[in-house]
Amino acid sequence: MDMFELEILTPNGVIFHDNVIEATFPGEEGEFGILAHHSTVTTLLQTGVIEVTKEDNSIEAVLVDWGVVQVDSDHVTVLADGAVAIKGDTQSSIAKSIDDAKELMHSVAPSASVMASVSAKLENLASQVLM
Repeated sequence: MDMFELEILTPNGVIFHDNVIEATFPGEEGEFGILAHHSTVTTLLQTGVIEVTKEDNSIEAVLVDWGVVQVDSDHVTVLADGAVAIKGDTQSSIAKSIDDAKELMHSVAPSASVMASVSAKLENLASQVLM
């Protein structure tokens, strides 16, 4: 299966860097997906969850407050003002990641509908990780 390199960067450093099968982004114009060999595009991101499918078909998630994504055929770079990776080996570590993500979301103060959508997506992803 074709893969591409994904980097998610903030002013505080690298949040995610790996080869992935696909990724879904919270774009300003709506959610959009990227696969390997995608055409070149640069667009803005809004507050939301980036979902990443890795080579082993596991899914990882990263909450971003806002940023920009640059897509090339084999490399995608996200520059975000703030981001929190939703990951962990235990229920408590995943819960901590979700709490950190919600704190980041509240600092941005997105609309109620964006907050509800992001919260639902985070809870759903966390339940999938724990299965």
